[in-house]
Amino acid sequence: MSGVVANGVLLAAVAYTLLPALWLVMASTKNLSDLFGTNGFAPGKSFSLGSNLSHLFQAENGIYLRWMFNTIVYAGGGALIAAVVSVMAGYAFDKYDFRGKEKVFGLVLVGVMIPSTALALPTFLLASKVGLTNSFIGVFLPGLVFPFGVYLARIFSASSVPDAVLDASRVDGAGELRTFWSVSFPMLRPGFVTIVLFQFTAIWNSFFLPLVMLSDPKLYPVNLGLYVWNTTALNQGHPEDYLLAITGSLVSIVPLIILFISLQRFWRSGMTAGALD
Repeated sequence: MSGVVANGVLLAAVAYTLLPALWLVMASTKNLSDLFGTNGFAPGKSFSLGSNLSHLFQAENGIYLRWMFNTIVYAGGGALIAAVVSVMAGYAFDKYDFRGKEKVFGLVLVGVMIPSTALALPTFLLASKVGLTNSFIGVFLPGLVFPFGVYLARIFSASSVPDAVLDASRVDGAGELRTFWSVSFPMLRPGFVTIVLFQFTAIWNSFFLPLVMLSDPKLYPVNLGLYVWNTTALNQGHPEDYLLAITGSLVSIVPLIILFISLQRFWRSGMTAGALD
């Protein structure tokens, strides 16, 4: 009986995950009449995916491609820098003793517990004081702060970087930075990739901060642009924008899928492989 319940829960979770994606794929193959006149989980009668993609990339002088580029820069650059900072900070919290270390780390954990949406308005108010609203930097800088990444990095460091290896490196005359980059960082690489994936996904899906920070459509990330198209379709009588929002949503998940597939060999690899002979 317990196995039946467990399998039922798993099937419900799979359906909850896959059915919206299936609907999105099917809806992207439809023209406007098919979208509202056919079964949601059936392909369009005219199979209009090609024309939908062409319309998407040409709409408003190719603004969608600009949104995708913005999002890749926001998420890619922010995730890489945030991951480097997080790994260095987590490594320092794990391997070094300094005054007030646990209290400072406690503040990091407080940051983990605060949802990002709760920080959007204070971030906007701070940015407005220094003139960073409606700018690339105003959205990019907050993505460099990732308290959960620091926490993960400390856990990875404690489990994958033996102190004996660091002592051997220091005995050989390597400085602390050389020890970190040449000895510790290769062992932390799976953790680094995991942190990149977490932060990349978080920034890619970030909505409320760009909503309050930006007013120039040329600076929008893709999800904010899709929201504008969907709102236009609902409130301003432009039903053709539904297809733009739907097809754009489908295209916007492709980079995430590619990223996870291409990096899975790192974050699935052994954490301490090759650390010690």
